[in-house]
Amino acid sequence: MFEDKIIPLDVWISSFVEWLVENYREIFQLIKWPVEKILAGFDMGLNSLPPFIVILILAFCAWRFSGWGLALFSSLSMVLIGMLGFWEDTMTTLAMVLASVLFCTIAGVPLGIAAGRNNRVEIIIRPFLDAMQTTPSFVYLVPIVMLFSVGNVAGVLATIIFAMPPIIRLTSLGIRQVHPELVEAALAFGATRWQVLVKVQIPLALPTILAGLNQTIMMALAMVVIAALIGAGGLGSPVVLGLNTLDIGLAVIAGLSIVLLAMVLDRITQSMAGKNNQ
Repeated sequence: MFEDKIIPLDVWISSFVEWLVENYREIFQLIKWPVEKILAGFDMGLNSLPPFIVILILAFCAWRFSGWGLALFSSLSMVLIGMLGFWEDTMTTLAMVLASVLFCTIAGVPLGIAAGRNNRVEIIIRPFLDAMQTTPSFVYLVPIVMLFSVGNVAGVLATIIFAMPPIIRLTSLGIRQVHPELVEAALAFGATRWQVLVKVQIPLALPTILAGLNQTIMMALAMVVIAALIGAGGLGSPVVLGLNTLDIGLAVIAGLSIVLLAMVLDRITQSMAGKNNQ
């Protein structure tokens, strides 16, 4: 019955993307510009800093939010990454993650707040979030390359799309979990809706929002590695090179560096959420 293709959806999608590229290239270049500048700033800043400064900053953040144990683990992890010869690649990966998470936060938190306070907004964006979270990560790469070319910026743009849903969902969840009686009490004392949001809902929802930030960081780190397939740099490049050349040693030590960086970022952001929850 279905031996032949009945609906040529793939052809329609390809034609639509080609039409976008031909007619709206200037708009896509305009979208690309701020991402390119922010990424270049992070990359230049991190790679220009002496390694011990970066290690001290991460250790201080770990100590501030968790304690000496995490500070020591973070320091030793970053020192080991440097000893493995992947310091510059790690800083590039960290720059890509920071740029991606920055844009995810700027766009995701307001959307999450709007969805948390308005059922209609939540209903509208839910299918898009479902699609963004269930679409295989590799599927993002082809249209991103066609619209934005290859390189680190294209990798960050793909990462933003892939990593944004958790912070939107958990921001919305955090706002909805604020007890209605607290909101009613604030309104009864004469607070405006903006004051209720800023002084009641966001502070109480902050641990959940930070949990969403943690998940966004983890998804961003996973995606920037995959983005090496479209020419993005960082730790994904040696992984892909090791895969292509069957160099298991190179792939393993690059993967170990990714794991260590992920653990450091994950523990610090989890500690931030836990500290705000106390």
